[in-house]
Amino acid sequence: MNEQDLRGLVADVRGGRLSRRGFVQRMIALGLTAPMAGAMLGGAGTASAATAGDPYKPTKAGGGGPLKLLFWQGPTVLNAHFSTGTKDAEGSRLFYEPLAAWDDDGNLVPVLATAVPSEENGMLAADGKSVTWKIKPGVTWHDGKPLTADDLVFTWEFIKDPAAACVTIATYRDITVKKVDDLTVEVVFAGPTPFWADAFVGRNGLILPKHVYSDYMGGKSRDAPANLMPIGTGPYRCVEFRPGDTVRGERFEAYHKPNRPYFDTVELKGGGDAVSAARAVLQTGDYDFGWNLQVEDEVLKRLEDGGKGHVNTVFGNYCEFIYLNATDPNKEVDGERSSLKTTHPAFSDPAVRRAMNILVDRKSISDYIYGRTGKPTSNVVNGPARYTSTNTRYAFDVAGANKLLDDAGWAKGSDGIRAKNGYRMHFLFQTSINGPRQKTQAIIKQAAAKAGIEIELKAVPASVFFAGDPGNTDTDAHFYADMEEYANQATTPDAADWMKQYATWEIAQKSNKWSGWNYSRWSNKEFDDLFNGSKVELDPVKRAAMFIKMNDIVVTDNVLPIIQRASVAGLSNRLHATRSGWDNDLWAVSDWWKDA
Repeated sequence: MNEQDLRGLVADVRGGRLSRRGFVQRMIALGLTAPMAGAMLGGAGTASAATAGDPYKPTKAGGGGPLKLLFWQGPTVLNAHFSTGTKDAEGSRLFYEPLAAWDDDGNLVPVLATAVPSEENGMLAADGKSVTWKIKPGVTWHDGKPLTADDLVFTWEFIKDPAAACVTIATYRDITVKKVDDLTVEVVFAGPTPFWADAFVGRNGLILPKHVYSDYMGGKSRDAPANLMPIGTGPYRCVEFRPGDTVRGERFEAYHKPNRPYFDTVELKGGGDAVSAARAVLQTGDYDFGWNLQVEDEVLKRLEDGGKGHVNTVFGNYCEFIYLNATDPNKEVDGERSSLKTTHPAFSDPAVRRAMNILVDRKSISDYIYGRTGKPTSNVVNGPARYTSTNTRYAFDVAGANKLLDDAGWAKGSDGIRAKNGYRMHFLFQTSINGPRQKTQAIIKQAAAKAGIEIELKAVPASVFFAGDPGNTDTDAHFYADMEEYANQATTPDAADWMKQYATWEIAQKSNKWSGWNYSRWSNKEFDDLFNGSKVELDPVKRAAMFIKMNDIVVTDNVLPIIQRASVAGLSNRLHATRSGWDNDLWAVSDWWKDA
């Protein structure tokens, strides 16, 4: 599908010949995200779809008793701008709120804003250089102070200061936030910015109170008592926080949404593991909600037989994939392995990359390991619906892999292992210690052996594998192996945030202390040019076509997508909880309620 085809579909939506939802699903099938599809329609002047979800039935706030949440990784800080993991961002979401959030269809939903900006309502500049937000009147912080534009300007100033070391600094450092009046701010961008809904939106957008944090700017930011005892505008007021263990809150009686929240108190309990969390919700019913149940589906099904709860899945842009190292992990140059001054002796051959791609039995991995919680995919950009790209294909073909390698001159030796130019096909394949991932490794190893490829498996504790310590050579960023597997999830729904992990300037290496996002060391000029073009392209249709092309380029080289993973939670059979694959699980916790 090209730009002209895309414009034709947009015209069909405007003419009533194609529904908005049908359009979004078609775009998802092409590998685009739902928010991008929504942006294309928004740019064409079509109306937004209403937010889908369970209708909220309580007619008054309170009276719902306790809401019990079980997170097997407990939050260690309650300021999402310092979050080193999803657990902290989730815990913060009980107390802090953004101007708008992303629902499961990728629509922007106002939270503290009066409306979502658009060109039609005059709040979004046509040149893409600014956006205006209006704050709901009458919103107060938990201590009774009013929320004003000063708080938004302060939040920007607090986060953009490098001395504060906020993890969300990239969202705020290149913008300017101006107060227009007490309830209006203007966000000004350095240039045309097609993805304007980042600052003050979703998981990166939680607003901080100026009167609470103003004494803790810059280097004093981590000393703020509010990092452990937040004062926000959210539906619950914090009453106790024990880092890594327990968060307790009580209903905020002055909450700004009518008849909410339903629950009188909330308890977020940390600790344990994913299986025990699943058991506590699905089998014993001790908790109402269990977070991030990365457990084999067969185990989840057995626990569901307990009759107390059920598995809930939402699909965002969460992809399990394999990287083929573009550099040589066994050759050290200037004290660095996997150096950009080397090339991989096997994966530099396109035939070897194509062979490895068709030695991944994605359907079996999906069927026997992930079940309901994952879908086989050949795309790196996946939408929230049950569709896969029509531009790319995945296949499992051992005979085809053998032929590719034979034709490329990789001959089998007396031990059955292929070699060429003195290099023997023995690949070190690493991942984190995790049941589903290690079973995936085993399946691929078995298939590769049938093609004359010897694979050595390595599993590293997650706390080590995903660590940011530049002195730890077992991290995914160092990539001192031939292949590695893990999953990644975009922190915003816009594809640009996701795609930057493939850009050349993001390559992780010694010179940047392995802090870059591009771990495979893959570099492609056409991709880089498209990415840079997408950063300033204001035409949503042209921009979408760029991302389609980028996706197709990526999956033909050193990146092998395997599974589009769901965000998996356990819900009590009585709990009504609206979740989103594009935001935190607790993004709409004010709307949660339970049957009597």
